[in-house]
Amino acid sequence: MYIILTSKPGVYSATIQAGGTPIETYQYLFYGRCKAVFSLVRIDADIKIDIVEDTPPHIRNVVSSKFLDHFNTLDEARAELNHLVHFGGLDAVLQRCEPSGAVA
Repeated sequence: MYIILTSKPGVYSATIQAGGTPIETYQYLFYGRCKAVFSLVRIDADIKIDIVEDTPPHIRNVVSSKFLDHFNTLDEARAELNHLVHFGGLDAVLQRCEPSGAVA
């Protein structure tokens, strides 16, 4: 099973706790500027996700993956991510980068 995690640089960072494996990570470039970082994560059961604000006082929330959309295959997760970020003729690009334990 797969989930899509999102972080927004300068706003918040999402990190997975134990039980998830990042498979692919993409920067979302909107007119050349990085607006978000998406990570496709394989999970075998519900996991906890840390969401921390990037600005003081760095508020932290822990969210269960059960509240996120789940995808049976990596291809389904990729298709959903492409659907989320491409619309009309806007200059929106997904640029693949190295997966990490954090989605920064």
